[in-house]
Order: sequence, then C-alpha cells, then structure tokens
Amino acid sequence: MSRSAIRRIEDPRPRFSGPGPNASCLSCQMDTKLIITEDGSHTLYVPGMDEHYHSRFGAITESRHIFINAGLGSMDRSNISILEVGLGTGLNALLTALYAGEKSLPVAYTALEKYPLDPSLVSLLNYGTLIGGEAQEILTAIHDAPWNEPVALSEWFTINKRVTDLTCYEPDGQYDLVYFDAFGPDKQPEMWTMEVMQKITAVTRPGSVFVTYSAKGNLKRMLRELGFEVALLPGPPGKRVITRAVRK
Repeated sequence: MSRSAIRRIEDPRPRFSGPGPNASCLSCQMDTKLIITEDGSHTLYVPGMDEHYHSRFGAITESRHIFINAGLGSMDRSNISILEVGLGTGLNALLTALYAGEKSLPVAYTALEKYPLDPSLVSLLNYGTLIGGEAQEILTAIHDAPWNEPVALSEWFTINKRVTDLTCYEPDGQYDLVYFDAFGPDKQPEMWTMEVMQKITAVTRPGSVFVTYSAKGNLKRMLRELGFEVALLPGPPGKRVITRAVRK
C-alpha cells in the first residue's frame, strides 16, 4: 500500500467540527509513558490516571483475542461497519485493516478518540515491526489520515476518525460491530453510563455485536436492559472473562 492509494471518500453528512488533534492530544496534557507488555508489544501508561491503554500481559494478544477473535472473526457478513470507542494507539484499527485485507472483506470503520496521540509517540510504537508485512505502513496511514472525514486506506478498509467521545457526541448511521475500548469504568466512569450505552444501542440493529474487555455487573445489566443477549467469554492472559453482547 502506498500513500498515493489513500483516498478521501465524499461524505454527504455534515462534518463534526471538533477540535484539531493537536489541541486535545492526551500526551500534551499529561505524562504518557511507552512500555513493553509481556508479548513484546507496546502499550502506553498514563501515570496521572494509573491506567494502561492495553493489558500489561500483551497488547497485541489482548486486542486480537477480544476485538478480532471474539468480535470481527465471529461475524458472518459480506461487508461490515464498525464503531470503535477509543482509537488510542490504533492497534485495533490496524488488526482490523489487516483482517479485512486477508479475508477480502469490505470494512467501514468509524473510530472515536477525544485525545489523539502525539505523532512523536505514534512513531515509536512497535506493532509494525512485530506483525510484519504491511502493518507499519497501514498503522502510519491510520494515524496520518485526516480527521472527521472517511478515508479509504485500501480496497477493503475505510476509516473515519472523529475527535470526540460518546459523552458529547451523537453517532449516526448503523453499525454491525462495536469495539468498546474506553478506559476502565473505575478510571473513566462517564464512558460506562446508561446514556452512553443508549447511544450505542441507537446505532446498532438486530444481530449487531458489542465486545469489550470489561465484565462488570453494571455493564451487563445495562446491556440486557437495552435488548442485548450478553455472554461472558474466556479472556486473554491476565483477564478471566470478557463481554460479548448481541442485539436481539
């Protein structure tokens, strides 16, 4: 994939006029440290929140287990629309783009991120080196893609990054799959409310899948109340179970 292959897609919907990525970058607001997890892949640690972007037991391992294996890989669709809550390092988007290319599966990917990473941190991430192939080029393209407009990164993967979160944004469209990857309920409780879950429900349809690393009782109760069939699946290393919910 070359930079010249990246195409902007005309979107008839009004654009969200959020702040520019540099204005709200998390690493500019607080100390963010790059660390190595147990599978050798990077994650970020935010001391001010005492929170990691991924599991310390393996960032790539966790993302593949939860969002690809339990999420995307479980879908029987000829094309898929995905909503990611928390773009973060771009790891979930990268793994999804690679999967889409391997399976020749058209994926339309919308990612919400209120605090885009500083480019100096993005350039240090080692996902491309560990995964190999086109991974580094795709990861760079994900982060270089303009915000708040859909951009085709390949024949199979289109991304629309929006500088916002679900506390202040009403998503539109319909999604087959939701990657819910916000910071944990104890660190970012405003992202785990009934109001946020209602917004997600409003843009899903029967058969849509919601996956997340959290298995908190309150989350499961909210999802059931909103019409999801909730299942607990075995988690990745360091996590006993994860949540997968299907809209009835």
